[in-house]
Amino acid sequence: MDNINSLVNYLSEIAVIYGLKLLVAIPTLIIGLWLIKFVGKALGRILEAKHIDPSLRPFLRTLLNILLRVLLIISVASMLGFEMTSFIALLGAAGLAIGMSLSGTLQNFSGGVMILMFKPFRVGDVIETQGYIGTVYEIQIFNTLLKTFDNRVVFLPNGNLANSSLINFTHETERRVDMLFSISYGDSAEVARETLQSLIAEDDRVLPEPEPLIALSKLNNSSVDFTVRVWCKSEDYWNIYFDMHEKVYNTFPKKGLTIPFPQMDLHLKKAVND
Repeated sequence: MDNINSLVNYLSEIAVIYGLKLLVAIPTLIIGLWLIKFVGKALGRILEAKHIDPSLRPFLRTLLNILLRVLLIISVASMLGFEMTSFIALLGAAGLAIGMSLSGTLQNFSGGVMILMFKPFRVGDVIETQGYIGTVYEIQIFNTLLKTFDNRVVFLPNGNLANSSLINFTHETERRVDMLFSISYGDSAEVARETLQSLIAEDDRVLPEPEPLIALSKLNNSSVDFTVRVWCKSEDYWNIYFDMHEKVYNTFPKKGLTIPFPQMDLHLKKAVND
């Protein structure tokens, strides 16, 4: 009976000691998490007001969020009576173990840092990498979000992205549009050239320098091919490409030019009976 009373007294003392600490620690944890969320949103507004690079904003917010959460955990642990030296050593050991098991995640983190430092692309750029083409939607601490033209969101690990080749279509302010147009054999090459020159000249989006190129580039089996190269602002690339094809399709027949298609002529020989 005495043993039971001793156990009850001991548990009561523990409950009183840690119960009071929990009454302080739990509200601190809840308020701390709310403050971290508030600070994160405030930081986002400040970064936007200061016109900080949009690529950096989510990265810095995530980094601050992780740092503040670690500090909050240490503070709450201290309130519960944990020895800070031992607790920090425990966190360090746990961090090392987790780091070794999550080496790929750490690689993605370092890849994100490299991307933000060297800026091969920014938020809003159109890139092609790892079989995907789209607009950079967000650069996060571990992943980069790419929004494709059919409105899919692709999550690309920063580690792979930082170590792979990519094409940035909007890095330069000007781009060259390469097009190929064909006429049939027997059509006038000079009329075709003049028609293409006229269509290019009437499009204000085409830059005068470098000078547009129109060249008879190949004599195919069923067509005579013209290579057309014009320069434009990067944002006008696809509009010019699509508009030129539509204009050529509508204008060539009016000029007596035939747009050819692959065809094969078969000659049947009648058998001669002996």
